[in-house]
Amino acid sequence: MLVLVQSLSHSITQSLLMPSPLLRLLLRRFALLLAAYLLLRLGFYAANYGVFAEASAGQTLWAFWHGFRFDLAALLVLNVPFVLLSFVPWYERNWQRALRGVYLTLNAPGLALNIIDSQYFKFIGRRTSDELFTITGDIERQAGQLVWHYWFLLVPFALLFGLLWYFYPMPAAAPEETAPARALQRMGQAMLELALVAGLTVLGIRGGLQLKPLRPGHAFVQAPPSLGHLALNSTFTFIKSFGQKTLERPAYFSTAAQLQRALAAHYPAPRPGAGQPDNVVILLVESFASEYNGVENPGQRSYTPFFDSLAQAPGALLMREHYANGRRSIESLPAVLAGLPALMESPFITSNFQTDELHGLGELLGRRGYSTSVFHGAQNGTMGFNVFAGKAGVQQYYGLEEYPRGARSPDYDGHWGIFDEPYLQYFARQLGQQRPPFFATVFTLTSHEPFPVPAKYQGRFAPGELKIHASIGYTDFALRRFFQTASRQPWYRNTLFVLLADHTSLGIAPDYDNVLGWYKTPLLLFHPGRPLPPTDPHRISQQADVPATVLDFLGFGADARQLLPFGYSAFDRQAPGRALFFSGGAYYLVHADYVAELTTDNQVRLYDYATHALPAAPVPNPPADKLRQYGDELRACVQFFTNGLLDNTLYKQDQ
Repeated sequence: MLVLVQSLSHSITQSLLMPSPLLRLLLRRFALLLAAYLLLRLGFYAANYGVFAEASAGQTLWAFWHGFRFDLAALLVLNVPFVLLSFVPWYERNWQRALRGVYLTLNAPGLALNIIDSQYFKFIGRRTSDELFTITGDIERQAGQLVWHYWFLLVPFALLFGLLWYFYPMPAAAPEETAPARALQRMGQAMLELALVAGLTVLGIRGGLQLKPLRPGHAFVQAPPSLGHLALNSTFTFIKSFGQKTLERPAYFSTAAQLQRALAAHYPAPRPGAGQPDNVVILLVESFASEYNGVENPGQRSYTPFFDSLAQAPGALLMREHYANGRRSIESLPAVLAGLPALMESPFITSNFQTDELHGLGELLGRRGYSTSVFHGAQNGTMGFNVFAGKAGVQQYYGLEEYPRGARSPDYDGHWGIFDEPYLQYFARQLGQQRPPFFATVFTLTSHEPFPVPAKYQGRFAPGELKIHASIGYTDFALRRFFQTASRQPWYRNTLFVLLADHTSLGIAPDYDNVLGWYKTPLLLFHPGRPLPPTDPHRISQQADVPATVLDFLGFGADARQLLPFGYSAFDRQAPGRALFFSGGAYYLVHADYVAELTTDNQVRLYDYATHALPAAPVPNPPADKLRQYGDELRACVQFFTNGLLDNTLYKQDQ
């Protein structure tokens, strides 16, 4: 036993100080692959230089450095069989040649994919995914033409493949036979090295110790966002796309002109007297459904006394026919920050399309000189909010790691992150340190399952009939404290506050238990320093209206044309207002008179509209003109959204 312990101890020391020949060979062979991927990235950069020309030399070098993380993850996934076979202790020449064959066979597709993407990227504007499998028929039919036009891509492939073959490290000679005691040490060292490599492989594939595994969207946490495409490699995006649901391509309209007419996009005109560089603060409140407040439900019990009073205060505008675009927190940020509704099963943030071109409020206001930030008191990486914030052009992200003491703080709720009251106080203090004018978004979290209330407030808030009710009462109290603190700050009277919910949650009111009620949330606009533009508080609105509304209020209506065409400004009196969402496999378009449903079998139904109430049956004999108008509008939105994501042309479909 003592001999075994001594051998094991010696093996650990040897592994750390002097790796075995097998491990040294593996490391050298892997380093050769990393060098090849560096050359691939250089080629991709040269072939698409115009996309990255606005980046400084330092930013570009950082993207190259950041790219090693994605290279490691992709190469480890691709080479798992090779890594395992590399620990077979055979130094015989034929075995090592066979191992080289495995190495080259596994990595040749990755080389080809990245080389092809240096040109394919010019057409789709993103690294490729498993979409190639959806166009295999086209590739087969056009194989001859493609090879003819892109024959020059065979040159770098042959060159890189040849370099891998030529420089592939081969063992000089088999190690000499050793005594039994030495052999035991060698066996222990080999087992330890195998365990070490297995652990590091899992860590490398995962991309590190962060909360969520590495995703393509993580490449875009840098400026300018276009460098994310440079940091990525096509092997990684291709592998990561497997298992994602694909979208069926609709073809309701054959021309761009027809699509644009039916889409009914509308952009606000510049308003006289606008253009003051006011700050903008968005309060995105977890599960803050309309069902819980009193201002929208007269005569019913309210769990939000402060919200009710704020909604009726001078300088406030409550949009009473407002709807969320999704039912999950992860779907709300793309709608609120970039005007992208959730019209598919998969959230955009984690979908194959997360690297598509997207222009958000952070980017547009940043161009106007605003400092921009997103705050969320949960672990950095939760739901990919930190990654998406960067995608939307937001300059700074503040998560749990930035909060004083983080998860060790007494303000930590033990589940998700920091309780709403202390976090909103922290948010108010941080706003005072932002360079004005600023645009800041905070996403609360306490009113989320399991709906905790801090111990010191236990029993203070009415429990109601659902567990969430007391938690909503606490969050409402946290909002009151936030506004009390904010009102004493010098930036307060020069700030537009936008308060809305991410989605609905548990409900008990029968009149909310329908498709519209599941999406009914409040939208409150409040400015303590000047009156809001006149508008109809009963016009239909949605989360995707927030970007256009903010730009319109600030007097940047011309910038709204750079937004997606799904939303309208709440102050645009020439636009009728609408809401879009996807539920149960069907698409819905909400207007003030009718709700249109596009069913899975491509049928359009109309329902009479009433606030948060969708009748069980559609209108039996709907007006033909409305059926055609709303049906075309809904189909146009679906086609624009789906094809725009598939082709990465969300901002180019009017061409």
